[in-house]
Amino acid sequence: MIEVQGLTKYYGPIAAVEDLSFQVGQGEIVGFLGPNGAGKSTTMRILTAFSPATRGEARIAGFEVHQDPLEVKRRVGYLPERVPLYEEMVVSSFLRYVAELKGISKHDRLTEVGEALERCGLSDMGNRLIANLSKGYKQRVGLAQALIGSPPVLILDEPTVGLDPAQIVEIRKMIKGLREKHTVLISTHILPEVAMLCDRAIIINRGRIVAEDNMENLTGSGGLEEVFLRVVSGDHAMNGSDSAKGATA
Repeated sequence: MIEVQGLTKYYGPIAAVEDLSFQVGQGEIVGFLGPNGAGKSTTMRILTAFSPATRGEARIAGFEVHQDPLEVKRRVGYLPERVPLYEEMVVSSFLRYVAELKGISKHDRLTEVGEALERCGLSDMGNRLIANLSKGYKQRVGLAQALIGSPPVLILDEPTVGLDPAQIVEIRKMIKGLREKHTVLISTHILPEVAMLCDRAIIINRGRIVAEDNMENLTGSGGLEEVFLRVVSGDHAMNGSDSAKGATA
């Protein structure tokens, strides 16, 4: 569902991401990790056709992001780190507006909005002003707008940032339930969250992949945190079975 080959993005002489290659299969939840400035958000913006790459290829559900950006956007639900909400609107009106922007027919909008409200635990909040919601509920509205249209791919950038522990647990449960209908790429700094949610993790540092493996290997003796600190410190990069070895080295 997500295919990336040789993806590179320069800002002037600075490479934000360089020669990234990875795949995410249908129904997978994959963690996309790295320290601040590693290139995670840049990669996500390229994958969602919001920012062009300097070179390389990226495909979403078979559509190349540079050649078919509108087709890509129809198949991606994107939750950026800063949730794009119009706080002067009520929740249901905002989601109907999103449905209209996504080209959903007027006949189907109420159904789409109702399903998104229910899936995100917002059924009782439809008539509430967004500005009056708690941060946790605003995050739910952000996730609901990403789900409008039932896109096969969801790209979530720091979906639990700034939430309290109870809110994090709620959002985590919601994301875990998405695998039945969606492929999910999720960026977060909360490593235990990745261990609980994800099938695999991709770790990047300074714009390059430094580790990629399934969670069983990455959370072996030593744990994900040790692997993360080891590879971003520049000791070495790991791929596949090397990740398990690195955790015990």
